[in-house]
Amino acid sequence: MRDFIDNIGPSNEQGNRARKLFAAVVLAALDDAIADDKKFGNGAERIARWARSRDGREVLTCAGIEPNERVVSGLMAFVSKGIRTSVALSREESERRHAAQQQADAA
Repeated sequence: MRDFIDNIGPSNEQGNRARKLFAAVVLAALDDAIADDKKFGNGAERIARWARSRDGREVLTCAGIEPNERVVSGLMAFVSKGIRTSVALSREESERRHAAQQQADAA
């Protein structure tokens, strides 16, 4: 029994690392779509096409994201905002958005 438990730990950690790797691929795809949106104006359509493709659905699934139309529309909305993922995920940007939301709610 103890050997079985010891063998579960590394495989769980390995699964978490793989999920993070695929999540990084999703973030890179978002950054590429944002760059295309700024350059050509077709970033939202590009990320939607990728997310609906077989490869995109596989990557989203491996990242722990269910590939449905709600996710596709969320990815398209994120791309249309034009904020790169590294900025959107930073603490400063999060605090700035939270402060702006509080000011909007107070007004």
